[in-house]
Amino acid sequence: MRYRVEFHCHTIYSKDSLVEPADLVKTARARGLDRLVITDHNTIRGALVAKKLDPELVIVGEEIMTTQGELLAAFVKEEIPKGLTPLEVIHRLREQQAFISVSHPFDKNRNGAWKEENLLTIALLVDAIETFNARCGLNAYNEQAKRFARKYQLAETVGSDAHTLPEIGRAIQIVEAFSDASELSSNLRQAERVEKLSSYFVHLGSRWAVLVKKLGLIRTP
Repeated sequence: MRYRVEFHCHTIYSKDSLVEPADLVKTARARGLDRLVITDHNTIRGALVAKKLDPELVIVGEEIMTTQGELLAAFVKEEIPKGLTPLEVIHRLREQQAFISVSHPFDKNRNGAWKEENLLTIALLVDAIETFNARCGLNAYNEQAKRFARKYQLAETVGSDAHTLPEIGRAIQIVEAFSDASELSSNLRQAERVEKLSSYFVHLGSRWAVLVKKLGLIRTP
């Protein structure tokens, strides 16, 4: 059995998304996804809400801003706060047997981009590198991530990084069935990839979300 997996997506619990967990779950099911890793920024609250709605589909994840760049985790049991060192975040995630990837490591248009020398210090401590992110404005950033992962023989994840519903499922992996982080890590290297870049205009959805929340028209729960 194989799972169609979305590794990277957001809900209204992220400051730059307006997607309700129920709508995210409904859309993922409609698009034939088998597993959905919800990775809100520095919180697992949205993922927990969604998991109550569809426990089979949803994997609790988190995109965590460290002092050097962002990490992307799955099978998270306890929320990790932002602003910790990468080593501290990795330590806390390992304690809860989470799966650890590095989101869009070289996308210089993101606050969470990594310097290569910093990424090298943790490369062998994580399970994978995100080597295709559908929201990268320049695919060259994805190609740089692929070269890095393959140079150091690291497993790879891909993700839509969806902040709006139309983006769900644009970049997924088809992975042999897994039930925990260890099995996911073992099966990931044989996964098939579906890679479709999103239009640059999807970022307008994120900007709109930030704006309406700043104006108090909609609040992050």
